[in-house]
Amino acid sequence: MAKVTVVSPLAPKVLPVLPAIAGVKLSAAEAGIRYKGRRDVMLALLEPGTVIAGTFTRSKSPSAPVDWCRDNLKAGKARAIIVNAGNANAFTGKAGVATVKAVAAGAAKAIGAKPSEIFLASTGVIGEPLDPNPILKVLPGLIDHAQAENFADAAAAIMTTDTFAKSVSVKAKLGGKIVTINGIAKGSGMIAPDMATMLVFLFTDATLPAGILQKLLVRATDQSFNCITVDGDTSTSDTVLMAATCKVPGVAGLRSADDPRLKDFTRALHAATQELAHLVVKDGEGAEKFIAIEVTGAESHEAARRIGLVIGNSPLVKTAIAGEDANWGRIVMAVGKSGEKALRDKLKIWIGGVLVAAKGMRDPAYKEADITAHMKGRDISIKVDLGIGKGRATVWTCDLTHRYIDINGSYRS
Repeated sequence: MAKVTVVSPLAPKVLPVLPAIAGVKLSAAEAGIRYKGRRDVMLALLEPGTVIAGTFTRSKSPSAPVDWCRDNLKAGKARAIIVNAGNANAFTGKAGVATVKAVAAGAAKAIGAKPSEIFLASTGVIGEPLDPNPILKVLPGLIDHAQAENFADAAAAIMTTDTFAKSVSVKAKLGGKIVTINGIAKGSGMIAPDMATMLVFLFTDATLPAGILQKLLVRATDQSFNCITVDGDTSTSDTVLMAATCKVPGVAGLRSADDPRLKDFTRALHAATQELAHLVVKDGEGAEKFIAIEVTGAESHEAARRIGLVIGNSPLVKTAIAGEDANWGRIVMAVGKSGEKALRDKLKIWIGGVLVAAKGMRDPAYKEADITAHMKGRDISIKVDLGIGKGRATVWTCDLTHRYIDINGSYRS
């Protein structure tokens, strides 16, 4: 019997329609790598002159495509991005490397580029060899049918256990001109900072040097994709790539990512990456609730983020929220085990804006009935103040339901 995908209740009611970006054409095709009756390969064709930036997993077992992209990123130029779903091409040894080289060589020859200008990403089952031939077979059709408006097809083709396609589009002012940033992403499980079994592809028509684009992307990633968790597991395949086609004339004399003329572009990029990060969490496997955890008063910003992630990764916290139980003692537990500096009697905790604990005990004015309605909602807010410093961070996660077990217990069957 075919499995029925239940769309996350946190999914957007309406998916955005992404506008065309000069210098980018996309297409999708069915290669039959693992899925039947759906497209599972995506191609983004990039015109000559496109520069690229990227951030990748810090896993010590990276996939062959991650290693390939890391090596090629040094040149900062790109002509195509090819992505397949269903097979991660990770822990596949020399065969995995051979597949990457074969697909890159085939694409480079077909479009008149260098193999080093072809960027690859794969997502799906780990440890299964990926045959390059199904991808190479559909490659001519992908090239022939690439169109500027095909962002929706591309976003759908890269999904695995995702229940909805994830995309975003924002505008920014740069050098007195309007530029566009489009992004698509996939991710649902094996989600933790550094950056998850998550693939993200961003495209802009802005003109930016590769080095500056790289710094901007790293900063945006740090405040978005590295601040989310679904299950605390870091993937072998995390990849975020951003291509700038340089079709809109840029700002003369840019030398630094801190140039004030980049302020609005930076704002837009952070908005785009944060929206995609939120969508990944909202599609967390089995998720019913979206949880924002704000940590203030920590010893440092990094300490605040680590505390937030310990809270967000706690099965006890996540299952309590799934059960709509305001068990704030589990939050106390998570703070205490984080390994970061904390003083019991200075700790304060709010749920849904209501102070529940302070001065080493339950707040005298707190009544659980005050947050009952909040716990039954889809959006849950938790705030923790350590009261010892100026460090602050916000991380995002989801609850942990039995459906997470159902999805992952039968993932390969």
